Amino acid sequence: MHNPKAVLQKYWGFDEFKPAQESIINLILNKVNVIALLPTGGGKSLCFQLPALLNDGICIVISPLIALMQDQVNALKKKGIKAMHLSAGISSKDLDAALDNCIYGNFKFLYVSPERLQQDIVQQRIKQMNVNLFAIDEAHCISQWGHDFRPMYQQIHVLHELQPNVPWIALSATATPQVIEDIKLYLKLPQVAIEQYSFARSKISFQVIKTEDKQYNLLNALKAYPGAAIIYVNNRKATQELVNYLSQHNITAASYHGGIPQKDKKDRLKNWLNDKVRIMVATNAFGMGIDKPTVRLVVHYHIPSSIEGYFQESGRAGRDGNQSTALLLYNNADFLLVKRQFLSAIPTVEDVKHVYRKIMSYFSVAYGEGEFQTEDFNFYKFCRHYQLNTIKTYQILELLDRNSILRLSRQYAKKASIFIEQSSGSLIQYLQENKHYAHLLKTILRTYGGVFEQPIAINLSIVAQKAGMSEQEAVNQLNDLHQRKQILFEHYVHDASITLLLPREDDHTINPITPHIKRQLTNKQRQVNSMLNYVQRNTICRSVQLLTYFGEKNIQACGKCSVCIGLESQAELIGKENMHIEQTIVNYLGDHAYTSREIAEALPFSSQQILGVLKSLLQEKRIEITNYNTYTLST
Repeated sequence: MHNPKAVLQKYWGFDEFKPAQESIINLILNKVNVIALLPTGGGKSLCFQLPALLNDGICIVISPLIALMQDQVNALKKKGIKAMHLSAGISSKDLDAALDNCIYGNFKFLYVSPERLQQDIVQQRIKQMNVNLFAIDEAHCISQWGHDFRPMYQQIHVLHELQPNVPWIALSATATPQVIEDIKLYLKLPQVAIEQYSFARSKISFQVIKTEDKQYNLLNALKAYPGAAIIYVNNRKATQELVNYLSQHNITAASYHGGIPQKDKKDRLKNWLNDKVRIMVATNAFGMGIDKPTVRLVVHYHIPSSIEGYFQESGRAGRDGNQSTALLLYNNADFLLVKRQFLSAIPTVEDVKHVYRKIMSYFSVAYGEGEFQTEDFNFYKFCRHYQLNTIKTYQILELLDRNSILRLSRQYAKKASIFIEQSSGSLIQYLQENKHYAHLLKTILRTYGGVFEQPIAINLSIVAQKAGMSEQEAVNQLNDLHQRKQILFEHYVHDASITLLLPREDDHTINPITPHIKRQLTNKQRQVNSMLNYVQRNTICRSVQLLTYFGEKNIQACGKCSVCIGLESQAELIGKENMHIEQTIVNYLGDHAYTSREIAEALPFSSQQILGVLKSLLQEKRIEITNYNTYTLST
C-alpha cells in the first residue's frame, strides 16, 4: 500500500488529513528533514507514523516519557502494527533479544529514551537496522529554554553517525522561537524544512476568572458546559477533595495522579474515556497522549507553573473541532501558593547535592557503584526520614531525572511478607489464648504454604477478603503479632521507583551538570513569572498573549476570551444595558433580600455584570447590605 490516504483510512479510519499533516508527510516521503510545530491535538504522531508505514524498515522514535511511549506503542498494537519500547528496568538479556527483533522481526516502530540511546549495545544494533525514519517527539526538550529540558536530548545527533542517510522529523506543540533555534542547532541537520503552523486554537475560549469562591464558579462552569471535562490541580490531595465535592453535587468524577496504583489508573481512564465518569480531576500526570475528542471544558483550579504546560493542557479541550472552553480560576492566595510551590522552593546546586547524597545513603549505595540499580521508593517516607522539604525535594528528583542522573518512575505498589519462626504447636497454643488473631492467621495458613520455613509474600487484599475484614484491620492485627514477636511481618508501600543511571560519585556526579542546573533554575523562574503575568494581564486578549509568547505575530483578538468579553461588557454598562441591569435588579429585589449568588442565578446576566451594578447601586445608596450579607432596597 503506497497511497498515504489509503493508509490513513486503513489504520486511522479518516478520509482526510488535518491541516499541515499531508504536506509534512510528503516532505518525509521525499526524504526531507522536517521540524514540525503543530498545536496540541494537531495530530503530530501521525506525521511520522504514517510515512514510516509506507516505507520498508523501522522508525526509531526518541521520546522523553515512559508513559507516552507505552501509550503510543499500545495504540499501534491495537491497529495491528508491530511496535515496542525499551523500558527502564529491562534486563540485559531481554534488551539483547528486543534489539534482535528490531533487526529481524519485521517491527515497524522502536521507541527509546535519549538516555537509552547512549548505550553502546543500542547504538551498535541501530547500525544494523533498516531504519526508514528518526522521529524526535517532544523536541522542545532539547533546549534549555524548553519547559521540559533534558540535556541528553542534545546527544541525539549521534544517530547521524549510525545511519547517515535516514531522514529526520522533530515535533513539538510548545516551541518558542528560541527553542526552534536550539532544535536546529543541536540536531545538527544540514538542511531542514520548518513546517510551523499557528498554535491558535480558534475553537477554544480562554477564560481567566478571579474569584474567592472557586467551587461555586466550578459548578457553574460544569452546568454551562455539559459533557466530559478535565480539572487540573497542583497537588494529589486536591484531586480527592474535589472528587468528594463533586460527588456531593451528583457529578461523577475520578481522581488521577502519579501515586495511585497502575490498575486504578487504567480503570479510571477507561471509565472516563467511555463516559462512565464525566470528570477527571488530575495533576499534570494526566493527559500526555490522551486523545478524547469530546472534552468540552478544561479547568485549571490552581495556577500552573508555565504557559507551555497550561497551553498544552488547555489544548486537550475540543479536539473534535467544536467550541470548547479553557477556564482558569484563581484568587490572591494562589499567587502566594505559586511562589511558595514553584519559586521559593527552587533548589540551589547545594540542595541538589545534599538530596543526591541522601538518596545514595537511603539505598546503601557504595561509592563507585549503583549504575542501573533500581529501587522501590516511598517519597514521603524518604522526606520524613531526612526531614526534607517535600516540594523542593520533588523538584530536585525531577531535575536529576531530566539530567539523566537517575530515572524517577511514578507508580504505586504494596508488598507484604510473613514468616512464622516458632513451631506450629507453639503458634496453636498462642492462638488458643489470643483468639482475636486466630481467624486471620488460619486464613493465611490455608492460603499460603511455607510460612514456617521462610518469609512468604502475601496479597493483603486477598487475605483480608477471605478473612472477612478490611485490609487495614488485617495490617493492624499482623503488626500487633509482629510487635508481640509471634510472627515476622514486613509491609512495604512505595509510590515510585528510582533507577540510578550513573555510579555514585557524590559531588563529582553533580558537578558536570551544575551549569545546566543553574540555567534550568533561571528558566523556571522566567516561566513562572510569565505565567503569573498572563493571569494578571487583563487588558490584552488571552489568545493574543499566548500566541505572542510562542512567537506569532499580527494576531487578531479572539473576541470570546474573558478579556474580550469583559471589555465588551464594560462598554455596554456605560449605556443603556447598564440601566437595564440596574432596573432588573431593583425589580427583582422588591420587598425581598437576596445574596449576590442568588441574584446571579436568577437573572440572565454575567456574575461580573451583576457585581459591578450592585457596587454602583450601593455607592448610590439605592440598595444596602443586611446583617445576613444579603442585598435589599434602601429604606
